[in-house]
Amino acid sequence: MSEAKQRTGRWGDLAVRVASAAVLAPLGLAAIWSGRTLWEVVMLLIAAGLGLEWAALCGIDAAAGKRSEMPLVMLLAAIGAEFVSFAFGLCVLLIGALLVRVTTGRTSPAAGLAYLGLGTISLLRLRHEPSGLADVLLVVLVVWGCDIGAYLSGRLIGGRKLAPRLSPGKTWSGAAGGLACGTLAGVAVAAGFHATLPGLAAAAGISAALSLVAQAGDLLESAIKRHFGKKDSGSLIPGHGGLFDRFDGLIAAAPAACLLSMAAVPGQAIWRWGAH
Repeated sequence: MSEAKQRTGRWGDLAVRVASAAVLAPLGLAAIWSGRTLWEVVMLLIAAGLGLEWAALCGIDAAAGKRSEMPLVMLLAAIGAEFVSFAFGLCVLLIGALLVRVTTGRTSPAAGLAYLGLGTISLLRLRHEPSGLADVLLVVLVVWGCDIGAYLSGRLIGGRKLAPRLSPGKTWSGAAGGLACGTLAGVAVAAGFHATLPGLAAAAGISAALSLVAQAGDLLESAIKRHFGKKDSGSLIPGHGGLFDRFDGLIAAAPAACLLSMAAVPGQAIWRWGAH
């Protein structure tokens, strides 16, 4: 293969990925900023969509002549977390996962439902905190920065594979670039909210940790798709695949950010974690 063809293949999906991001990123940021009706609608749609995708991955979907309660469980858990409380949404999710375990006779559909649901309701809880705008922007932009950094550095530098059995396309250079860009994105968010120098240092450490968690979530999703023999979780988003493909890192990082929020000074952003 010629060098020109190799470059074309390496960047062949870039244009469609950028086009999708140009549409979805402003919508996502507007929803986060509003924290009201738009945020609720977007998150409820994402919850139901993730439930549909997970059912399809597990082979429990309408195309197979079967019906699944997974989208309904995800939707009800999200509604409970948004309009009642995080604890109520979590209870709905766990009961729903138990129901799925009983009705399917399989553990993986229930475990995946609980994992996806926990990430979704964690985002909802984060946004309801007094520092919700800053916290959600931090975790979202850290994950976006991590994804962008990993994509660009992995293709520009290449090199040794990170986990070839799980995801042949991921490299150590991509992981390093994702870590660096995710950390910088988190520091930029904290700076935008006028964090002090100790706050910026804390934001750097927290953002680096969230970047690593997001990359672990990405690898976990790759392992899940390999287990089910699928290339993508869906085809909803051109250049990205399905919702799970697009939000895999965020689903993993959101519960970690939620725990940090619980441990932070009440009413303060998560980069104030551990402060007194």
